Amino acid sequence: MIVTTCHTCSESKTRKMTSSCISTGAKKPQVIFVFSGKRKTGKDFITDLLRNRLKDERCAILRLSGPLKEQYAKDRDLDFQKLLDASSYKEKYRADMIVWGEEKRKQDPGYFCRLATSGKGSEKPVWIISDARRKTDVDYFREHYPKETVTVRITADLAVREKRDFVFTAGIDDAESECGLDEGVEWDEIIKNNGGQSDLDQHLDKLVQKWCS
Repeated sequence: MIVTTCHTCSESKTRKMTSSCISTGAKKPQVIFVFSGKRKTGKDFITDLLRNRLKDERCAILRLSGPLKEQYAKDRDLDFQKLLDASSYKEKYRADMIVWGEEKRKQDPGYFCRLATSGKGSEKPVWIISDARRKTDVDYFREHYPKETVTVRITADLAVREKRDFVFTAGIDDAESECGLDEGVEWDEIIKNNGGQSDLDQHLDKLVQKWCS
């Protein structure tokens, strides 16, 4: 079942993407989807589906964890590509990487947001931020791109997440990287992703129509 909630419908017209947005080569994003959700709620799956609808010439998935993992891999002499996927390799280093990243953010809260949005894909008119984890991430985009930013929270019941191989891990699932956005954020869209491909497809079609047409 997919349940959606919109908290800012009155602002949708001012923040929807204009027709010029779908042209290629745009220098400034017209819409920024900022996705958040706990482990095994389906963030990567849903953002991939959204990208497929918008097509690569229109949008790019920009992962805040990308520059973090790249620098972490360099510091620890690890395989950067393996840290990007949902493999056991990433899970092995997740806890240490969280601590390392927190130290970087204490020095500069917007550091990874700036890195992620200044590289490949940032020239596209639609940005899909697939992994916002902290209030400072959401605040960064709302502060720098107030009209373009659309925040989306992905949720799923614990039983459903467990069927997707979620196992609570102390130091990871109780850390700020997993709990930092549980409260204190008014989301533009909320998707309860308990399964049902047809329902999810229908919702994503509406999401594109609402914000990107």
